[in-house]
Amino acid sequence: MSVSPLERGEPVVAAAAAGHAALLAGAAGRTRFRPFLWVLTAFWVYVLISNLLYANNMQAGLTSMKIEGVFAPSGARFVQHLLLYPLFILCMWRVWRTGWQPLARTLPLQIACAIIFCVLARPALLLGEELTKDFYPQVAKEHEHLSAGESSWWDMFQSSELPTWIASASNFFVTYCFGVALVTGFAFYQRLRDAQQRSAALERALTQSHLAALRMQLSPHTLFNLLHTIRGQITWDPPAAQTMVVQLGDLLRRLLNAGEREFSRLSDEMQFVTLYLELQQRRFADRLSIELPARDALPRLWVPSLILQPLVENAVVHGLAGHEGPVRIQVDYACAADELRLRVLNTLGAVRAPSPDGIGLANVRERLEVQFGTRAHFSAGPEGGVWVAEIRMPQLRDGPEAAPLP
Repeated sequence: MSVSPLERGEPVVAAAAAGHAALLAGAAGRTRFRPFLWVLTAFWVYVLISNLLYANNMQAGLTSMKIEGVFAPSGARFVQHLLLYPLFILCMWRVWRTGWQPLARTLPLQIACAIIFCVLARPALLLGEELTKDFYPQVAKEHEHLSAGESSWWDMFQSSELPTWIASASNFFVTYCFGVALVTGFAFYQRLRDAQQRSAALERALTQSHLAALRMQLSPHTLFNLLHTIRGQITWDPPAAQTMVVQLGDLLRRLLNAGEREFSRLSDEMQFVTLYLELQQRRFADRLSIELPARDALPRLWVPSLILQPLVENAVVHGLAGHEGPVRIQVDYACAADELRLRVLNTLGAVRAPSPDGIGLANVRERLEVQFGTRAHFSAGPEGGVWVAEIRMPQLRDGPEAAPLP
């Protein structure tokens, strides 16, 4: 008749597995390159501005010493960086796609990308000078290798140009390394963030499945006893048996519905307790009496679903055990400031008292700790011949399925 905790936890675990699979699929794509594109573009703009400022300042100092034409004009450098930008993005994309594992296979490709980028920096500058020479006539005169017919592009392969080429490649190699560090660090951050998200999703799924299992620990033994009681009533009192069947069906329906939610209204929780205790009262009509608060008077608060069920079941089982005398079970509540207090009291027999470390009590204590941490408190123990189980928790006026309550 009852549903086992494992069966009730299966939908939650399945949903968690589906969410985990989606996260893994996103991680398998190693995230899109678009965030890298914006970061690298901002970095390249910074490189452009810093190079322009450096070259202009250095050339201004040399000009004061009557030394002209050492550094290329700003327009040529701007065109150089504009031409190198697509190559830089392509190389960074290749770095991102290649990664660094295994190093023996990826390192040669990474070095090849760096060499190609750095070697092409000098030709890009010469092309920039060629394209912008009309805007800098004084520079064009001093850079005679840019004049048509006097020399050619093959001049940059001469041994006299080799130091300039190496200097340009060295300068852009440092820039390239910064770009690689930026991509690698940002990729590592994204993988770390994705791993944290997957870990948080799995932790939430584990908590939800754990809470679902805890909520569904209604004793199968108790349900079987109720069925046997109904069976005995069928012969002696058929109308009472029919009433008990209806109540048991309502109880199980509420049990299944409450097991799918983390929180329920206090009035619904009390209604479940009422159904359960009334069924038990029909079974032990000569011994068991119950006292419950009026449902209409209950405050519009939310409590963890089925949080009282282990307590009332414990009160019935241990209150009736070990003696033949009458047992009185009382459930009450109290509100003080922002705290809600729930109590379940039952009279005790003289033979033995229940253990404060039972499964049902441990269930309640663990659920309160998971859902409220240190903001909730649970205690259980004998007080003058009466067993008192008390829950103190924050008042929850906003429910998961309703607007904020007054």
